[in-house]
Parts: sequence; structure tokens; C-alpha cells
Amino acid sequence: MSEQQQTPAQEQAIPTHWKRNVALFLSGQTISLFGSMIVQYAVMWYVTFETRSGLAVALYAIVAFLPQGIVSLFGGVLADRMNRRILVMLADGVIAVVTLVLALLMLAGVTDLWLILLAVAARSLGAGVQTPAVSAMIPQITPADQLMRVNGIFTTIQSAMALLAPAAAGAVFGIWGIVPVFFIDVVTAGIGIGILAFVAVPTLAAVAEKETSYRQDLVEGMRYIAHHPIVRWLLIVFAIIFLLAVAPSFITPLMVARTFGAEVWMVTVLELAFSIGMLLGGVLVSTLLAKRSRMALIVVSTFGFGAVTVALGLSTNLWVFYAFMFLFGLFVPLFSTPFMTLFQETVEPEKHGRVFSYVGIVMALATPIGMTAFGPLADVFEVETLLIVAGILTIVVFVVALLVPSGRAAMAAARKADEASAMARVGAGATPEAA
Repeated sequence: MSEQQQTPAQEQAIPTHWKRNVALFLSGQTISLFGSMIVQYAVMWYVTFETRSGLAVALYAIVAFLPQGIVSLFGGVLADRMNRRILVMLADGVIAVVTLVLALLMLAGVTDLWLILLAVAARSLGAGVQTPAVSAMIPQITPADQLMRVNGIFTTIQSAMALLAPAAAGAVFGIWGIVPVFFIDVVTAGIGIGILAFVAVPTLAAVAEKETSYRQDLVEGMRYIAHHPIVRWLLIVFAIIFLLAVAPSFITPLMVARTFGAEVWMVTVLELAFSIGMLLGGVLVSTLLAKRSRMALIVVSTFGFGAVTVALGLSTNLWVFYAFMFLFGLFVPLFSTPFMTLFQETVEPEKHGRVFSYVGIVMALATPIGMTAFGPLADVFEVETLLIVAGILTIVVFVVALLVPSGRAAMAAARKADEASAMARVGAGATPEAA
């Protein structure tokens, strides 16, 4: 397991054992992610069923994402200044310790809602450090011509875990309550950390030679985004999706509980439908769609999000509602995978952490901001109405984003990037692949 530093030339060269590295990395992240997802579903359902309050669900969304957004500002800089593998292991370990403390306190009879929300906030802080490092690590251990495929495989694995996690969460939470869910997460985090320890992720030479301050790195990352039309425009689209599509999806369990029934199996099937859609989408984007235009996939999936959100609000039958939730999940990898790949391909390796920290900030802040509006509104208006309005707004705002000068410039730049990527793949195919 090497901790050697990479020279500038080596920063662009992937070791011949990259397949082993990627396999170990994906295995460790899969196991750790499984436990985290179980906690996510169980806590969301616990808050929904215990309170039946849109405000309480909004509070959960805020504490689950806002701390991550705040700390991501510094987490991305850390990912550009430290060995990313070690940083991910440390963050995962801290999250596991916080979860273990919560489980022990609840076993002792301390079950106040504020305590659970506090623990969720602490886990969110850890994710703010971990997520930019994970995103920056993938292109560091993956050949450029395999990046879309590896991202697609990772998305497929995440989707598979999203399929298994709600089923496991529903079984454990429904039979034994929420405390055993926390213990499962602690065990899976430990296994994930152990596997990641065997992944060779050298420290970038630019990291070892870094002389700038944290503040300078943050400002440089902001300037970098401001001067790159693809990156800047993608962040805006990302914010639109999380504000108008992802945030309202947090109140779909509330719609199920109010309209169709408050049984655990109902919200479990809801998450399963979403996860099966994500799984299929991940398979498609890592196989049939792996060579498709990244920007075209983003455009199609964004319009899909808007249309499906409207359809969710119009659904009057539970199984029809599940069907549209499946479609919503299907569009997630078609958006997230090309989005992540475009970022990884466009941004220099030594700036990946900082740029991905701003992605994390947008993701983490847009959801609680959206839920700050949608949560309380769900106590005044029907959830169905809110979903219809959110879907229509998604389509309208995205059309405007496509028509403004920056949108047209981003589309033109993306077409050039697609052409360059296609030429690179042709060139790579003309020589034997290093394996």
C-alpha cells in the first residue's frame, strides 16, 4: 500500500493495477453506503410516523444536509491538501462513533427527537468531509477513457444499495425498532474502512508542494468555477434540480402516510420503486449509454424530473404513484453520472476537491432551503398540489436556463468536450489497453 507522492507526469498516469484499486474502492464504499442508507431511511420514517408533521420532516432534511453544505466548503480544500484515502477513512470513522453513541443513549432510554436530529447533523458534518474526497478519488484511480463507465458502475452499485437498504430498513425498523439500525451502520462502516485501507491512492505532488492558505484555495476554487462555462452552468442546473425536484421528493412519504396509509410496508415499497428505477438507470448509463453525450443525458433527465414530479402529484392510486416514483429513480443516474463525469473530465486533478466541495455545498444547501419552503407548506396545502407546482417550475426554469447566453455557451462547450472525448476514445482503442 503505497503513500508515495505523484509527480506532475504521474498525475495523469493510472497504475497498471487500477482495476484492483477500483474494485477495492467500490467494495468498501458499497458496504459503508449500505449501512448509511439504512440509517437514512429508518430515521426519515421514524420522524414521519412519530410526528406526522411537515415541519418535522423539513427539520430532518435541514439537519441532514445543511451541516454537510457548510463543512463541504472546507472538506473540499482538505481533499486537495491531504491523501484522500486517509481523509475518507477518518470521516467514516467519526460518523461511526457518533452513530454508536446515539445507539447506546437510546438503549439507555434517551429517545428525544432533538437527540436524533443532533446525531443526524453530526453525521452530515462527516459527510461534508467525506463526499468531496470520494468524488475526487475516483478520477485519481481510474483511466480517463473508463471514467464514465466506472462512474456508471458506482451509480449502479449505489442504486442496488438503495434497493436493498429500504427493504432491510423496513424489516429491521418494523420488527425491532430504530436502535438496531444504528448498530448495523457501525459494523458496515468498520468493514468499509478496513477494505479502503488496502486501496493505493498516492498523494498528489501538488498537495505536497502546496504553499497557499485555506482561504486562497477556496477563492481559487470559486474563480475556477466562475471562469468555466460548463462547470458554472452545471452547478446552476444542479441547484434547480435539488430545489424543485429532490426537495419535494422528501415529502412523498408524507403524502403516502396522509393519503394511502401509515403502514411501514407502504413507504418501504415507495423507496423500493425509486431504488429499482435507479438500479436500472445505473445499468443503462454504464452500458448502453456510456458513450452518449453527457449534456444530452442531463437535458433529457432534467425534463424527466419535472414531468414525473407533476405526475406524482396527479396520482390517485398508490400503485400508480409507485410507478412514477420508479421513473423518478430511473432519471437519477441519467443525470448524476454524466454530471459527475463532466466535472471530473473538465477540472484538473489538483482542484477536484475544491470544485466538488462547491457541488456538495449546492446539494446540501439547496435541499434544506427547498424543504424550508415545502415542509411548512405541506402543513397548509396538499402534498399533491406542491408536487404539481414544483414539477412545472422545474420545466419552466430549466427552459430559461437553456435559452440564456450562458446556457447556450455551456451547450456549445459541452459539444466540443464530447467531440474531444470521442476522439480520445478512438485513439485509446488504437493501442493496447493497459490492464
